[in-house]
Amino acid sequence: MSDEDKAASPLPEEEPSEAAYGSEDVLDDVEPAPPEPRVKARRSPWNRGRDRVLAAVIAVLVVAVALVIGTTSDSAATDRTEADPPPPLPAAPNAVPGSLAEIWSARSGATPVPVSSGDSVVTADGGEVASRDPLTGQIRWHYTRDLPLCTMNETWGRVNAVYHKTENCSEVTQLDPGTGRITAQRNGNAELGTQLVSDGSHVTTTGKKLLDTWRDDLVQSAEYGQVPALVNAGKQPRTGCTYGTVAAASGKVGVIERCPGDPADRLTVYKAAPEKDDEPQVAFSSVLAGKRARVIAMSGDLTAVVLPDQKLLVVFNGDGSQRTAYPLDVPAADLAADPPSGTEATTQTAAGVYWFSGSKVVAMSRDDLSPRWTLSSAMGPGVTFASQLVVPIKGGLAVLNENDGSTIRTVGVDRRGYTGPVRLGTAGPVLLEERGTTLTALK
Repeated sequence: MSDEDKAASPLPEEEPSEAAYGSEDVLDDVEPAPPEPRVKARRSPWNRGRDRVLAAVIAVLVVAVALVIGTTSDSAATDRTEADPPPPLPAAPNAVPGSLAEIWSARSGATPVPVSSGDSVVTADGGEVASRDPLTGQIRWHYTRDLPLCTMNETWGRVNAVYHKTENCSEVTQLDPGTGRITAQRNGNAELGTQLVSDGSHVTTTGKKLLDTWRDDLVQSAEYGQVPALVNAGKQPRTGCTYGTVAAASGKVGVIERCPGDPADRLTVYKAAPEKDDEPQVAFSSVLAGKRARVIAMSGDLTAVVLPDQKLLVVFNGDGSQRTAYPLDVPAADLAADPPSGTEATTQTAAGVYWFSGSKVVAMSRDDLSPRWTLSSAMGPGVTFASQLVVPIKGGLAVLNENDGSTIRTVGVDRRGYTGPVRLGTAGPVLLEERGTTLTALK
């Protein structure tokens, strides 16, 4: 390039340098934010002396209330222990032994029949439920309340202890018979003097004006009669009735009713678990041919009723129709009044139903409830022990042929002067006798 061209070419523009703008910081021109206004601290309302005193008094009251609740609560009024599951019991002998002797006894005034489940025997007396070793009577666990027991039974492989609280038998505790663990609890309205009737799936309390039915978790499934704290009126089929004996089977409850306006007693059978929990579901209700009737037993859809004045045992079908009637040879004194508990003394085996009238045992077929034979001079219904039917009699036990009632042999038992009714139960090789308020183990 010539010098002339160089002179004509424009020079490249230079980037402005920092020096061209100067080195002043632009933030120096921003005014600082004004300081936050000071807020006066709020004085605590508890800084004064009297406030502290008041807070202390409140704290003391809270502690006192907690102590009162703790010392008066149901849990504080309960003394209980648990145990490991019991060892297996030896098997029962192949036949009833030729002799039986007492191995232990204990008071059990709240059990109408011996209570055994699995490898345990359970007694109930005063406020105490106690599980015992069947061979020694030694207590393994106990559950004790500061309330008197009304009754106790075994069903679903558990024991149900009913306590008298306030005006009725309202507190129920369900216990595992092997360990003493609580499996369910409920409050109910069972009447004083109640007993528990089980069909294997539900339990029903007896009573003169109210029958209460529970399922296996003690949740109420039905109420029949004069319902306390009635919410929905008009649900009960009849009002003003009183009840006689009660029986149950196959998810149904049978009861003798005595109602205003009826010319005679009434037999009613209703479902233990109705479709509507506040309304009984009646299978049938029929006025009978006489008064002082007693429902003896139920099996399947059949119900057996005794009519004392007619001296008949009448069997009804599931629809209330009469199936058949049988002459009944039982002393009038045995049927003069309803049993105080509201339930008959009956037992069942695989083939038979056994009813103790008060002086005789009437054997009925489990298939159709027809009477098969009668045993006089009995003290209670029979049970199966060592694969044989055993019935308590005066002076001991009768081992019977279940088919015809013939005596195979008798076994003497010393009951130490006791002459009242005897209810039998079994636990492995041990035969149990409930004699009034005492449970006695024989082996």
